[in-house]
Amino acid sequence: MELGKKIKQLRLKAKLTPEQLAEQLGIGPQSVSKWENSVAMPDISTLPMLAEIFGVTIDDLFDLTTEQRFNRIEHRMDIEDDLPQDVFLEYEEFLKGQLDNEQYKKRATELIAYLYWHKMHSYSVKASRFAKDSVRMSPNEKGCRWILNYTDGHKPWDWNMSNHTAAIEFCREIVKENPESELSWSYLLDNLIADHRADEAEEVLKKMSALKDTKPILNEVYRAHIALARFDEPAADRIMEDLAAAHPDDDACLFETAQYYAAKCDYEKAIGYYERSFEKSRRRPRFRDDLDGIADCWQNLGEYKKAAETYDRIVALLRDEWGYTDEPDIKHALEKKASLLAKLEK
Repeated sequence: MELGKKIKQLRLKAKLTPEQLAEQLGIGPQSVSKWENSVAMPDISTLPMLAEIFGVTIDDLFDLTTEQRFNRIEHRMDIEDDLPQDVFLEYEEFLKGQLDNEQYKKRATELIAYLYWHKMHSYSVKASRFAKDSVRMSPNEKGCRWILNYTDGHKPWDWNMSNHTAAIEFCREIVKENPESELSWSYLLDNLIADHRADEAEEVLKKMSALKDTKPILNEVYRAHIALARFDEPAADRIMEDLAAAHPDDDACLFETAQYYAAKCDYEKAIGYYERSFEKSRRRPRFRDDLDGIADCWQNLGEYKKAAETYDRIVALLRDEWGYTDEPDIKHALEKKASLLAKLEK
């Protein structure tokens, strides 16, 4: 339904005359008449007040389909760091209302999880800022340091806080229910390897390798990481070097090799593989993962200028290949560049 017809329908439902609606909006009645006859469109700044008067959401004014509303919610979260509380509550109510609808249940479940994560992340950024200020004021006290474990991924010393037992148990539950899901097996492997549970990881890899759609290159990568989890670095290195030599033009293989060396703190070698992976990628637009890895490696090497220059490359990628203009990703990249350059001045 056209917006003008929708406004007329909602006005009649609210039992308002054009003059009464115009008075509430602080405009002339002729404007309402033009809207309803599709001669003109209301200014965008008028839409929130129209929605308030009619007791509907702005989306309701446009008669969006459920799928369109899903897309609108997802896109807004993608481009905004923090949603206004009224928008958050509107989205929450809509998504909860779709959970009993079998047609939309899966999509609604994914989006409401994203919505809560989005809110959590926005508060996490604020919590991190104040926790860091607290630590700076009291560096010899535990104080808010534990908060940074959750907001910034700081490593807790206590094994009972840092192990992945809960994640492993959840992943085992998922693979038991979905034994053909390679992705579920790989998440289980990731968490086992992170805790150096190499024997269990090896058994899981055998089962994953037997799946119909298994990826041979990824299986070899996991073999290397299991060897590393056993602290057998020479064996792990041989696996990865042989793999990279066998697939010199495979960007996925080169990326995994870069990841491997970055995890070993062999940053210069990792940078070389990240650069090759980025160069060989046939995908357009290319993902930024290689460049993020390069920036982090340079930063860990104390090469802040080179790390900052890599963020210039990230911004160029986002603008030239992804078509971004002022999205949060560009803002964050520029902020990171500025913080790195500031380190050079100290």
